[in-house]
Amino acid sequence: MDEADLLDSRYAWTRLAISLVIATVGNVGMWAIIVIMPAVQAEFGVDRADASLPYTLTMVGFAAGNLLIGRIVDRFGVTAALSGAAVMIGAATALAALSPSVLVLSMLQMVIGFGTAASFGPLIADVSLWFLKRRGIAVAITASGNYLSGAIWPIILSGVLADQGWRAVYLVLAVVTVVAMLPLALLLRRRVPLAARARADAASNLRANAAGFAPRTLMVMLGAAGVGCCVAMSMPQVHIVSLCVDLGYGPAVGGQMLSLMLLGGVASRLVSGLLADRLGGVLTLLIGSALQCIALFLYLPSGGLVSLYTVSLIFGLAQGGIVPSYALVVREYMPSQEAGRRVGFVMMATIVGMALGGWMSGWIYDVTGGYRMAFINGIVWNFLNIGIMVLILMRTRPRKPAAVPA
Repeated sequence: MDEADLLDSRYAWTRLAISLVIATVGNVGMWAIIVIMPAVQAEFGVDRADASLPYTLTMVGFAAGNLLIGRIVDRFGVTAALSGAAVMIGAATALAALSPSVLVLSMLQMVIGFGTAASFGPLIADVSLWFLKRRGIAVAITASGNYLSGAIWPIILSGVLADQGWRAVYLVLAVVTVVAMLPLALLLRRRVPLAARARADAASNLRANAAGFAPRTLMVMLGAAGVGCCVAMSMPQVHIVSLCVDLGYGPAVGGQMLSLMLLGGVASRLVSGLLADRLGGVLTLLIGSALQCIALFLYLPSGGLVSLYTVSLIFGLAQGGIVPSYALVVREYMPSQEAGRRVGFVMMATIVGMALGGWMSGWIYDVTGGYRMAFINGIVWNFLNIGIMVLILMRTRPRKPAAVPA
């Protein structure tokens, strides 16, 4: 097989399947802290904002990891990044199980978040290099590993949490992460040949049209949009378990609701990936953001068990494709050798939004005694995202793949 023909090849799809499994395991650290949040709050006797701090610092580490590990992937390849991340996550998770305070747990969660990042933005950037015609769906499948992790692991770990507590949950995760990720990472040692990179770059429109933005300006705008959409996104994702506890439904029901939300997000990401291959990343992102805003409005009158299950599913189906679309926009306008750091920057911005929104919602809860104003806060931030993406759409045109050279 000619080197350039590796794009969209059987090997590329096999590599995608391995990446999906890695993402499903490697992202568990950012979801486990949400599931154990009520137990941590009860054990340490802190308020909701302080109980949200471990999640916030998880996302701070996750944001930094997406930026810095993306550079490592550009230079040394994804195997080195994933192997180091697996060891880091395993060690930090085991130590977190021994945490004597929320502050110590929070600091270790930041390390866990940093390592977890290798299985998100950097892995997405690596997969995007192996596809041209089906890049949208390939990126969406890889990004779905993050949501599959959040959908599957809370259910698997709920029995351990109920019987043995959150510390036992973390000891299990420490072992599983290392045992699963290290051998899988070795299967991704092959790097994209230069001929394949050149073919992908030649077939892509690497700059906006004359009425568009300079690359750096576009990156800053995408970063601001990412913060806005993810402050909004974080309210249901981070606090749905705590909301269910407040309403008397218990953490198990909240975990099921989170899993349902994230399974809806998986479906949304796959559909958005197919859509992006036709419409481009900018328009696909804008559609997802508008649907997310509608779903947030639906949470305001919801309080019953059935309505919360229903709206959580709707929310998942609405917003799942937003974050992967940022990676597609970057790949549509930036050359392949910059994929790791450019995608990493935008992913970092979305994660900053998740971290800010997770803490902000807890603070609003403490001030107001409920989550209604926290949902409204999310809606306001969502409108910021929509405004930026409308401006980008008006000034740039989503690219369609050019004819692939024979």
